[in-house]
Amino acid sequence: MSVPTRPVVDDTTADALAALALGQTDMLEQASDLREQLRQGSGLDPRAFSLVKIAALVAIDAPPASYLWQVGAALDAGARPRDILGVLTAIAPQVGLPRVVAAAPEIMLALDLELPDGDDG
Repeated sequence: MSVPTRPVVDDTTADALAALALGQTDMLEQASDLREQLRQGSGLDPRAFSLVKIAALVAIDAPPASYLWQVGAALDAGARPRDILGVLTAIAPQVGLPRVVAAAPEIMLALDLELPDGDDG
């Protein structure tokens, strides 16, 4: 069995990945522009578009970072935390309760809420 070699990563690529990991890059602005084009094409208002995207994240069991971005966008578009809870309630029968339960802590963190400690006593 051979030992994998470490890939050569140029400085520009490494810097871009580091910036992306910190959420600090022009690539994110381009993504935001694309997002707005897609929203306009959908015919949905910004609030509804953002809430639908949260539903999609839950449905695909998205990674935690996705919730930070999308919940923030939904709040910026005028959605309330109660609306996000409404989305979870509405989609639970279709996506399954385990996915909604798995998404809840990620949404709580995105809303800057403290997670419950799990102590039932």
